Amino acid sequence: MSTIINYAPLLWQGLLVTLELLVLGSALALVIAFTAGLGRMSRHMALRAPAAIFIEVFRGTSMIVQLFWAYYALPLLGVELPAFAVGVVVLAANEGAYAAEIVRGAIQSRAAGQTEACVALGIPPAKRMRRILIPQSIPAMLPSFGNVLIDLLKNTSLVATITVLDLTFQGLTIRTSTGATTAVFTTLLVVYFILSVLLGQMMKLLERRFAIDRTAKPLRSKLASLVRSERASTGGSGT
Repeated sequence: MSTIINYAPLLWQGLLVTLELLVLGSALALVIAFTAGLGRMSRHMALRAPAAIFIEVFRGTSMIVQLFWAYYALPLLGVELPAFAVGVVVLAANEGAYAAEIVRGAIQSRAAGQTEACVALGIPPAKRMRRILIPQSIPAMLPSFGNVLIDLLKNTSLVATITVLDLTFQGLTIRTSTGATTAVFTTLLVVYFILSVLLGQMMKLLERRFAIDRTAKPLRSKLASLVRSERASTGGSGT
């Protein structure tokens, strides 16, 4: 343990980099998930085809190969990014591809009657997706999003292979310098486990916050408001 105490500042620096990768990667992955997931549901081939290709490519290839390609091959094509930026983008694209299918599946699992009711009321597709279907689907997405988030955390360790100074990279550096293999890797295991548990607890809080029984009443009120606004805009009195 003396080795870990002596090198604690170095591990702390690596932990901060890992947390930065986690925060930035998860934020970008969320944007990618909804963009690709909704794109794959589009009626327009120009949107549906690129979204499907993106999802299948990033789900069907190894993340470490994606990292190597983006860091070592892209510069040969004239595109050069810092190692940290490559790590964030590849982590987000890979996990976002998986999360896109979560988005698509959760939205398509909504009862068909909801869409039919929106169509009958004349609510445009974009508005019913934004105001009705997506809000109702979020509670169903959260448990799977939690798994994706934890997976993203664990995969941050792969960016050490492209020289990003994350927690794993610093641990490997300490192990090479001191030979304290057991102490270093045990510490890394414990830190990643604690972070995973904290993320899991955070997602459980979000699940309780956005539970269906808590959101049903606001959504019904929102739907009623939409119905009134649509009737007002069309000048109909309704029956």
